[in-house]
Amino acid sequence: MAEFSIQVNGKTHQVDVPEDMPLLWVLRDIIELRGTKFGCGAGLCGACTVHLDGSAIRSCSFPISGVGDSAITTIEGLSEKGDHPLQKAWVDFVVPQCGYCQTGQIMNAAALLLQNPTPSEGEVEQAMQGNLCRCGTYNRIKSAILSVAND
Repeated sequence: MAEFSIQVNGKTHQVDVPEDMPLLWVLRDIIELRGTKFGCGAGLCGACTVHLDGSAIRSCSFPISGVGDSAITTIEGLSEKGDHPLQKAWVDFVVPQCGYCQTGQIMNAAALLLQNPTPSEGEVEQAMQGNLCRCGTYNRIKSAILSVAND
């Protein structure tokens, strides 16, 4: 066990956990932020995507010891009221079906728009290809992201 001080959604948390514990388990089981989902456990599906200093990372395969002084943002921290432009677009374009992958999809899209506020359709497709949706809502996801980028 080791003690870590981490910044999550603007708040400091002290956690005493094994240094190889995936960030996802710290977020869900220790800090009790359950918006971030467990998908594959190997960083392949993107359901667990959060931001580390604004960049999308897979929290299921990222050890707590790698966080350091970086700021973590989860879906709960994207906007206080759940009214981030992407969240609104997700509703407008009726993106979710089962909804399981959606927090990871939104977090990955938010990271894309932070780095590239006006991506092309091809850039959206490339950036989002690591986030899997078993319901197949890819076209609606792309439309929602492009609508935010074009506003």
